[in-house]
Amino acid sequence: MTPPPRAPGGAAAAVPPSRASLIAPPLPRRMACWLYEGVLMFGVVVPAGLLFSVATQMRHGLDNRQGLIAFLFAVLAAYFVWFWSKGQTLAMKTWRIRVVDRYGQRVRPLRALMRYVFSYLWLLPPLAAFQTHRIAVGPVFVVFIGWVAIWALLSRFHPERQFWHDALAGTRLVEAPPPSPRAS
Repeated sequence: MTPPPRAPGGAAAAVPPSRASLIAPPLPRRMACWLYEGVLMFGVVVPAGLLFSVATQMRHGLDNRQGLIAFLFAVLAAYFVWFWSKGQTLAMKTWRIRVVDRYGQRVRPLRALMRYVFSYLWLLPPLAAFQTHRIAVGPVFVVFIGWVAIWALLSRFHPERQFWHDALAGTRLVEAPPPSPRAS
């Protein structure tokens, strides 16, 4: 058996993944994963919000609102950067999706942080549109759902069917292999 090829400096050269292995999973599966991720975020946001409110002795939900938003932004950044650097969040494991860099390699923490920041393109436009107006939650929700649908469908225009925030961050979603059966 021949050893793997060596890169200059003696390190083993990474075998580039095939183009077929870098194809995006189907859009319905990616959106199901996105929705499941949103549900799982309650398990992160609620304890973090409780911790913040106890630590700052909040008496009202609007007390120190910007501080709470900044704290939750940082907590979610830590959560996603940690798991994306490992390859998958729990929702991604469930739906057999991995996040990799554009070359199919594991995502480094700085690139995962870039992906996290760019992923706010899913949320900011509809929220910014209603920031200065006092509008009922219903219309905001409808615009939000419409924007999410448009943003998701825009992936059809990407040459490799990736979401545009992934293209901007230099990452991609790919199919994860099914878990190997455990030996009994």
